[in-house]
Amino acid sequence: MSRVVVISGHPNSEGSNANSVILNELKRSVTELDVRYLDLLYPDFQIDVKAEQDALIDTDIIILQFPFYWYSIPALLKKWIDDVFAYDFAFGANGDKLKGKDLILSFTVGGPEESYDPLGYNHFTIEQLIYPLQQTAYLTGLNFNKPIYTHRMVYVEGVYNKLEDVQSRAASHAQRLIALIDELKSAPEVIIKKFIKQWFENFDVLPNDSALFTQYLSDDITLTMPEGEFIGHSGFRDWYKGARETFKPNCEHMVEQITVDKKGSQSYLVKLRVRLIAETFADSKLQGEKINLLVNELWELEVRAHNEIEISQYTVEVV
Repeated sequence: MSRVVVISGHPNSEGSNANSVILNELKRSVTELDVRYLDLLYPDFQIDVKAEQDALIDTDIIILQFPFYWYSIPALLKKWIDDVFAYDFAFGANGDKLKGKDLILSFTVGGPEESYDPLGYNHFTIEQLIYPLQQTAYLTGLNFNKPIYTHRMVYVEGVYNKLEDVQSRAASHAQRLIALIDELKSAPEVIIKKFIKQWFENFDVLPNDSALFTQYLSDDITLTMPEGEFIGHSGFRDWYKGARETFKPNCEHMVEQITVDKKGSQSYLVKLRVRLIAETFADSKLQGEKINLLVNELWELEVRAHNEIEISQYTVEVV
């Protein structure tokens, strides 16, 4: 899993003076990073939609890195959005695969800052010109972050800018981008989603020691399950014992949807749609039946000091 995916939309990434500096700085400084150079992957403009969608599904942060061309994005990046942000993937009845992920627009602008003004020769501000991309984020459920862009990023030998100045500005641009990535990675919502992934990976194994889970539960937690209500750590252990007697290890919890809503300064309400695929023991109540079950889960939790999670309410309802 790459927590940060960068979609490089420069049409000539290897010949870039600014975007290449930015991407190289990212590769040196950011862990769990996947940089996808569209010009190298798809010189014929034939996008592998599934490969690109797969790259986005398991990431937390999506960065579109590009030069600002004619008040918009380069052609190949536009085609990438058109093809990859498809119905029932990015929008539509079942199109929630990007919902809750962070989007960062990171781009280089050739003209000076003063030209992007009602009184300048470009007449409109950068923020106004990127409204279509902002609306794309809203429609697909992406979190739209304040874009990072830098002016005077074109080098024309003997005519416009010095190469060392452009590359220096690109390095500064990269540091601002890295700072935003670090900030987003430490956000409570990201910490919660990472915790949920680990929680279900542990549940799939069904380890003997329930302390792997109770360490994250409040002493008076209320668990409302299809089997009934269970209170506190002892209640969880009773429920977990029944689960281990029913389901064989190496089951699979697939989290299809996560919504994190803030309740208080440290408390959050987490809504999950989870699919459980599992085999059961022949001597259990399910008598060896193979399970493919869709459930809604509702968690109430707090993110405490040192990013420690404590769950106080845990509800599971079969869809």
